[in-house]
Amino acid sequence: MNYTRLADGPEAAVAAALAGHIDGIAARTSGSTGEPREVLVSAAAMRASSEATLDRLGGPGHWLLAVPADRIAGAMVLARARMADATVTPVMPGTFTAASFADATAAMPPGRRYVSLVPTQLRRVLAERAGREALETFDAVLVGGAPPGMDLPPNAVETYGMTETSGGCVYDGTPLDGAEVRIATDGRIEIAGPMLADGYRDGDDSAFVTDAGRRWFRTSDLGSWDGHTLTVHGRADHVIITGGHNVHPASVERAMADAGVAEAIVVGLPDAEWGERMVAVVTEDAPGLADLRSTLALPRHALPRALVRVVQVPRTEAGKIDRSAARALAAAQDLEETS
Repeated sequence: MNYTRLADGPEAAVAAALAGHIDGIAARTSGSTGEPREVLVSAAAMRASSEATLDRLGGPGHWLLAVPADRIAGAMVLARARMADATVTPVMPGTFTAASFADATAAMPPGRRYVSLVPTQLRRVLAERAGREALETFDAVLVGGAPPGMDLPPNAVETYGMTETSGGCVYDGTPLDGAEVRIATDGRIEIAGPMLADGYRDGDDSAFVTDAGRRWFRTSDLGSWDGHTLTVHGRADHVIITGGHNVHPASVERAMADAGVAEAIVVGLPDAEWGERMVAVVTEDAPGLADLRSTLALPRHALPRALVRVVQVPRTEAGKIDRSAARALAAAQDLEETS
């Protein structure tokens, strides 16, 4: 089987896959936990994902490329545009800013237009008038990679997916056509559909399971599914057990965002009394711990018991919050604590 690494040239790899010259692409995972792996995504999976996405968004359109093309989100921007015979306009390389976003948007041709952003990029765009005005010209703004923790603009679509599902396959809680969602007995989200990857280059495909002839990918995320809408609670390995209660840090982070804390990462540190102590890594402009605890609409056991203040919360190169780095910061710095 012939899968070309995106790292060796994403534009050529995507073009070759969709033209049938190779079997597919090899895309690195984000590496937010553990070492990145290469995921083998077939050309058929790329086509299925692209067709379902364009159908959901309302038809073909031109794309702004604002995310790395050597990762699945950027590769799928290239694939969707190529399948629709549309253009791809890249944002100038370097530090992403609202100005660079606006300049690239102005260079796009007329017609329907789409862009995929991570939350950090969206925050920067919304912080400046030029960015906001440029953002309004898009028919859809796909926001993925992490819970935004912010008020999304009207044209934003919150996406859920991963490299193993050819990128986003659930839009605003609803699976794309062809995608199926279910919750396993251990609470993990499982996904099926033609956009599933073929497996991993290292050969360990244990995350892919076959049930009654249907192939499913077992994600590392916990969630709930009511038959219509998927709610993601957070990663299974991020659950904090404190005082005998299981707390999903993502739910605490969402509550903090609702309370006006722009950026926060919640982690657990070992504690002799509680098992794990809830610690929030926040930016320097966040309110004090006592004020925060009195404001959050959370049960008492889910309230942070300590704060660590930083200039900027740590993130991976893909823009996701870096929980491992945040935990290391929390363990190494002085804590603002409550008893």
